[in-house]
Amino acid sequence: MHKAIISDTSCLILLDKIGELDLLHKLFGTIITTPEVASEFGLPFPDWFEIQQPADKNYQTIIEASVDKGEASAIALAVELADCLLIIDDLKGRKFAQQLGLTIIGTIGILVDAKLAGIIPSVKPLLTKIKTTNFRISDQLEMLILKKADE
Repeated sequence: MHKAIISDTSCLILLDKIGELDLLHKLFGTIITTPEVASEFGLPFPDWFEIQQPADKNYQTIIEASVDKGEASAIALAVELADCLLIIDDLKGRKFAQQLGLTIIGTIGILVDAKLAGIIPSVKPLLTKIKTTNFRISDQLEMLILKKADE
């Protein structure tokens, strides 16, 4: 398990929309995020969240030339913390984080991990809920997800 789990905004919003934000706590324990992500999320966090500012604000500003403020702050913090997992869904942000050598996972990966860890019985009902939001999942991706989740 990683020492630190850092989340960008999109995962938090999506899991909150489908009533499953606590999956993060059940799977990882404490979640770290930044003031920018907290502002974008716009709701109070449960007590198992920690808000932390990246030490190098200049680096964060440089990253903001490529991705939005929330993603830039989460990526900058992830670069500073040893052995962390960054939860990020935006494709551009994911590619940027990977180029920096960061370990990443997306919301859908969290659902699969939660299923494989026995935290949830099935991914399929949650995918159905996600389809009612503005988060897009192709049929091909859904089939891949269900296969990875042994469903």
